[in-house]
Amino acid sequence: MAEEKKPNETTVVQPPKEPVKEPPKVIEFAAEKAKAAPVDKAPQSKKEVPKKEAEKVAKPKPEKKAEKAEKVPKPVDKAKVVYLKLSELHPFHTFRQHPYKVMDDDKMRELVGTIKEHGVIQPATVRPEKDGNGYEIIAGHRRHRGSVLAGVELIPCIVRNMTDVEAVMEMKNSNKQRGDPSPSEWAKLLDLEMEAIKHQGSKLAGVAAGDVGKRSAEIVGENNGMNYKKVMRYIRLNSLVPELLQMVDDKKLGFIPAVEISYIKPRNQQLIAVSIEGEQSSPSLSQAQRLRELDKSNKLTGDVIDGILSEVKKEADKVIINSAELEKYFGKEKTPREMKDQIIKLLDDWKEKQPQELIKAEKKADKEH
Repeated sequence: MAEEKKPNETTVVQPPKEPVKEPPKVIEFAAEKAKAAPVDKAPQSKKEVPKKEAEKVAKPKPEKKAEKAEKVPKPVDKAKVVYLKLSELHPFHTFRQHPYKVMDDDKMRELVGTIKEHGVIQPATVRPEKDGNGYEIIAGHRRHRGSVLAGVELIPCIVRNMTDVEAVMEMKNSNKQRGDPSPSEWAKLLDLEMEAIKHQGSKLAGVAAGDVGKRSAEIVGENNGMNYKKVMRYIRLNSLVPELLQMVDDKKLGFIPAVEISYIKPRNQQLIAVSIEGEQSSPSLSQAQRLRELDKSNKLTGDVIDGILSEVKKEADKVIINSAELEKYFGKEKTPREMKDQIIKLLDDWKEKQPQELIKAEKKADKEH
């Protein structure tokens, strides 16, 4: 009985031990193969490397194109500064010529010296010409002129895409730092703004064709603190010959008389300019109105003009303060009536503060007269 149990024990015990040990070896061997598999396949992945490298090599190509694009500036909306040749830049000419004067005066000579020493510090604002030939200067005409006089070939610029209307507004806003425009500059600027508004259909939607001019003047006036009549008076100055327009800027010719003279024929305006210089006398409003009527009836001559300007003006005993002088103190919002009331009030306040002896002396003098 004992001998039968022993073989049974060997046959039962041994077979299970072998299969139990073998599976782990097979599993371990398979795992090792699995781990080794990526290593064996690693050389195959080297074939993919050239593709990735090719992609990396392909990526710099657009960057090289971008570098080329920087050499030929394109419109940008960000503050990206590029250097352009002076020969590529053209004065503002959208709708009208640039309204601000660029003079070779002491300030310009000072600017030229600064450019020679430090270069142009503030970039000009330009936009591409519609025909693709160069750029239109929106802001920076004095810097451009100063660079020409300084012998500079390149000037820093910000190139932007702008519509015609946007270009006009940008040009106007960028010149605010120059201070109050002269009468001739106002005349050109307001005329330019009116033309820009006419090209903005939305602002004139529903306006009758016959009222477009007046409505445009009203909009321009609202933007500049003027009524439309004053806007139209300024624009009339553009009809003056250059000599008379310069006289208005130099305060040798009054604003309102100049408006009246603007209706006179150009050849007779020339005669008036010569007479003003010769007589050293500026026409009053009533004289300017007479000159206009005589011109209308074709009776205005050089001798007639001299005769009118040599007359003693009835307004000589009046104290005349023009609107431009008053605007320095009251601004452009006040009406003539409001300014007058304020002046009278200030004079009354001033009079009350005077010594009593002076007031009594004035009253006595009034009684004697």
